[in-house]
Amino acid sequence: MSSSAALRRALLALAVVALALWTALTTPPRLGLDLRGGTRIVLETQDTPQLRADAAATDRALEVLRKRVDGLGVAEPSLARSGEKRIVVELPGLRDPREAAEVIGRTAQLTFHPVVSAADGPAGPPAADGSRVLADPDAAPSPTPNPSPNPGPGKAPAAGSGGFLALAAPALTGDGVKSAEAAFDTTGARGWTVDLTFRGDAADAWAHLTGQAACAPGADPARRVAIVLDDRIVSAPAMQTGVPCGSGITGGSTQITGGFSAAEARDLAALVEGGALPLPVTTVEQSTVGPTLGADAIRASALAAVIGLACTGVFVIAVYRLLGFLATIALALYGLISYAAVVALGATLTLPGLAGFVLAVGIAVDANVLVFERAREEYAALGDPTRTTGRTRTTGRTGTGGTRRKGATTPLTRATLGPDALARDPRRPLHTAFGKAWSAVADSNITTLLAAGLLFAFATGPVKGFGVTLAIGVLASMITAMVITRLLADAALRIGAVRRRPALTGMAGLGRLRTRLNRRPPRLMRRRRTWYTAGTALLLLALAGIGVRGVEFGVEFTGGRDVHYTATRPVDADTARAAVTAAGFADAVVQTTGDGGRDITVRVGDTADTAQTRITEALTKATGPLTVERDDLIGPSLGGELRTHALLALALAVAAQLLYLSLRFRWTYAAAAVAAMAQDVLLVIGLFAWLGKPVDSVFLAALLTVVGYSVNDSVVVLDRLRELRRKGGRIPLADLADRAVAQTLPRTVNTGMGALFVLMALAVLGGDTLADFSVALLAGVVLGMASTVFTALPLAVTLESRSPAPARAVREKTTDPTGAVV
Repeated sequence: MSSSAALRRALLALAVVALALWTALTTPPRLGLDLRGGTRIVLETQDTPQLRADAAATDRALEVLRKRVDGLGVAEPSLARSGEKRIVVELPGLRDPREAAEVIGRTAQLTFHPVVSAADGPAGPPAADGSRVLADPDAAPSPTPNPSPNPGPGKAPAAGSGGFLALAAPALTGDGVKSAEAAFDTTGARGWTVDLTFRGDAADAWAHLTGQAACAPGADPARRVAIVLDDRIVSAPAMQTGVPCGSGITGGSTQITGGFSAAEARDLAALVEGGALPLPVTTVEQSTVGPTLGADAIRASALAAVIGLACTGVFVIAVYRLLGFLATIALALYGLISYAAVVALGATLTLPGLAGFVLAVGIAVDANVLVFERAREEYAALGDPTRTTGRTRTTGRTGTGGTRRKGATTPLTRATLGPDALARDPRRPLHTAFGKAWSAVADSNITTLLAAGLLFAFATGPVKGFGVTLAIGVLASMITAMVITRLLADAALRIGAVRRRPALTGMAGLGRLRTRLNRRPPRLMRRRRTWYTAGTALLLLALAGIGVRGVEFGVEFTGGRDVHYTATRPVDADTARAAVTAAGFADAVVQTTGDGGRDITVRVGDTADTAQTRITEALTKATGPLTVERDDLIGPSLGGELRTHALLALALAVAAQLLYLSLRFRWTYAAAAVAAMAQDVLLVIGLFAWLGKPVDSVFLAALLTVVGYSVNDSVVVLDRLRELRRKGGRIPLADLADRAVAQTLPRTVNTGMGALFVLMALAVLGGDTLADFSVALLAGVVLGMASTVFTALPLAVTLESRSPAPARAVREKTTDPTGAVV
């Protein structure tokens, strides 16, 4: 690498690191509700005979909801449209979602009507001219105080009250209300009231309405004015004698009273000021997370990240020495850059997103390992009389390896490593390794980016954050490995003392595993039928688990309610299950987990709040005081939609990987890689079926990551097979496949170890949610490494044997190839 190119890369890396550090220090992260606690509600607008629930109507409903949420006094609420008909409402810190959902989801059609007369009923919908009959709130006592608004000074108690009231067409709607404010009336001893102020023409309409009512006789129901909210009369006050006939109440304001509590008055004020929703809405998803659970998740994920990064760093240093140490520094900078990118983009950091951030640490190791293994090969070739390609090194000024030297070559021995520094300069092999590894790094990362993109497109809620952080992590890993690690390595190798000690750099040997495999290459392809039989047996076992035990879908895919409780003392699972059954929910799934069994999870198909209340009361009687740590509600329509999206995401993942690999390789290689990936997916699903673990959106995130991991491993080995086949002449394809395994297995093991350290830390420290996620990925990583060797490669050899590629003319090359190899 020229000095000018090195300078440009150094300036670029310095600028990126400085910007990342400044962003990380000055920009606070945007935490999702599963990390900071609060309530998430997903509403869906419904069509009406007059209006279709399209994007424009949903946007108008969103603005109304925003005003209502602002009236609730929740700090930093978030409202956004999702798709054409859905609105996502996030309310940090709110622990009881029922009241909020009731206030937010009400249509809140507010109208003011002249009262025509008393009526016998029954109540009914409005007629064509807007007149209607509704129940009189003052006709009979109610168990709870009914709003009985008093329009303020000059009003009289209700007169002529019957069971129902016949109302004329509305003279005024809620659109005319300029402001509504909850206030405590100390002068009139009315308690909490709602003060209304009308705008312009609405103030005149109010004066006209009250003026007409004041002209009626004292006992006539027509002296009353009915205030209707969502098809119910919330108040019907009569005009006092002081209100002048004809002119009515002027000033453009009034007051609604009714024995409200402070919360009821604030809610009513928020509804009135926010206005009426243009469309009715229904709650399709609701989730509540306690702040303690979120804080514990942050601490656990941070600790898992530190432990995973430390273990990965120690492992890389032990294997690659100085280069490993420099890669560990680059990994730390990777963490800084990826975190800064997340906060700079304003992405919401969720619990699965944290898992994706930690998991990307293991992915970041992959690019470094690819380069370091290639650098070892290139350095070893400098001391061989022939390269692995079969060409003979010349003894002139410049050999085929590109190094300047005089005299004959000498074998790679410990005695010759130090003195011949010019001939054995490690900088050139490292430079060559970065060039040759780039295409393989790009291929392997693109497969993971495809999975992350599908997650972002089809996932919802926190799992979408996993796709975002995973994609950012993959891109950041490429920058740190191909730019920062390269700069650090080049700077270290400029030091003469380092160049004279190649063993210190980690490039002097191929490693124990690679040396052993070179000395005694495996003959795996000769036993292809054995591997096919073993793979088929495992698949049948997985399918048996799916068929016999069945796949236990989470509430995201079936609809229902999933509530997580924490008890003050250990709880027996049978006791908790009996309590829930006695409450009338015999089909509920009840589990106890956590420290001493103090955590209780109840999954039930009934989504009503009354059902959750009955379950909570039954558990409290049986187990003692409980705290609701998490409450997830998914409507049946959304559950079916999410299940469809999950299947579509998996199908598209398979199709996308097959298409991409078909463009990069022959169809035989692509089919082999996709077949191995499909086998891994089925085995992971079968494992969860046998273990009885729920298949939910977090599991979907893990499964799509397994797709990327599996194809990643297969791409590396098939890429090497393609290279060896181009240079191998008449060597049988099966023997070349065995060589490909021997040459790439160290990379597969070392990369897998980096991911396994992180996943084991998440499994132990990440809590119940991330534990299942980690188990799925642990199984996927191990199965992915095995399927590459025992499924993808044998299948590629078989397909190539039956459908060989057309022969191509081979041109003699005078320099080493710089294609995509590892």
